[in-house]
Amino acid sequence: MNLNRFILSLYLLFILGLALAAGLYFHESQAEYARLRRIEVENRRRVDEAQARLKLQEKILERMRHDPVYVDQVIRQKLGYAKPEEYIYRFENN
Repeated sequence: MNLNRFILSLYLLFILGLALAAGLYFHESQAEYARLRRIEVENRRRVDEAQARLKLQEKILERMRHDPVYVDQVIRQKLGYAKPEEYIYRFENN
C-alpha cells in the first residue's frame, strides 16, 4: 500500500510541476502579448499621424501645381521675395 501511495504522490508532484510550468509560461505569454499590443497601438497612432500629414502635404502640393496665387504667397512668406515695386519691412520679435 505504501508503494501505491508513493507512486501516486510522485504522479501528483509531476502533474503539479507541469501545471506550475504551464502557468508560468502562460503568464509570460500574456505579458508579452500585452507589450506587443501596446506597441501596436503606438504604431497605429504614428501611422494615423503620418497619414494625416501626408494628406495635408498632398493638398499643399495640389495647390502648388494649380494655384499660382498660392505659389506666389508661399514664395513671399517662406523666401521673403517681393515684387519690384514692393518693400519688405522686417521687425525683430522680442
